Amino acid sequence: MKKKILAMLLTGAMSIMLMAGCGSSKETGTAGDSKTGTSDTTTDSESDTTWTADNVEGALKGVKLSFGTTGLFGPFSYYDSDGTTVIGYDVEIEKALQDLLGFELDGDFQVMDYSALTTSLAEGKVDFGMAALCATDERKAVMNFTKTYCDSGQVVMINKETSPKEITSVDDLAGGDYKVAVEKGTASHLYVQNNGFPDSCIEVHDTITTAYESLEQGKVDAVIQDGPGARFYIDTTSDSKLEVIGDEFNQGQAPYAVAISNKAAEENPDIVAIFDAAIDKLTADGTLEKLLNGESYTPQ
Repeated sequence: MKKKILAMLLTGAMSIMLMAGCGSSKETGTAGDSKTGTSDTTTDSESDTTWTADNVEGALKGVKLSFGTTGLFGPFSYYDSDGTTVIGYDVEIEKALQDLLGFELDGDFQVMDYSALTTSLAEGKVDFGMAALCATDERKAVMNFTKTYCDSGQVVMINKETSPKEITSVDDLAGGDYKVAVEKGTASHLYVQNNGFPDSCIEVHDTITTAYESLEQGKVDAVIQDGPGARFYIDTTSDSKLEVIGDEFNQGQAPYAVAISNKAAEENPDIVAIFDAAIDKLTADGTLEKLLNGESYTPQ
């Protein structure tokens, strides 16, 4: 009985620390600081092959990999207007990686919330995942990460009609005079916790959607969110009253990377190095920049 109780507690703890999409931690580095390194060439300890942008094409031909995402974080992974098709930057990048490396998808996209996705990766139920996932220290302990393919900072969002005009940047929010909404467990949440924001002025939401709604309704004075997600919401919500003010801040604390399960890495020891080299190639030939600017991937 004691063993069963301990197992349940450990499972619950792991779920909590992994659940948020871009939850940060005490680390100050990026996904490139993970055990895969940040160099342009990567030598895997299990192989004599040094994988580079020049030799990575077709490196995973014949390999089947299951892919997980969320559909919860535009513009990286979100549902199309039909309500059933997941689209976004991460979906297009996955297509580019698949085309370049030659692997096959094992079944359809596995779409789930962040908690289920990170737990599935940690338990090896999904081989790799992309959903604006940050390479935090906690996650690195139970899964692998590639080098960073997109590095976001945070921004302040206000309501043009109801937010106090005195709010012009994030510096105006730390004194505790204004109510600030953040999504639970994200880099934005940790930013307000670690930078002197009084608890009384922080409104924590389970999803960014309800944080946006709270600001739209004038219930809070500001929202702090990753830059790409904030701008996507404003650009795609025709009747939104929200706008971004000031510059991006907290740069380097929202490094998006491809998560790869330990199970997939055990079965294919070079896989992280191969994905790193693929990211190098897609960066060098301009493909990654185009996809992160909203273009659809065209197979080569």
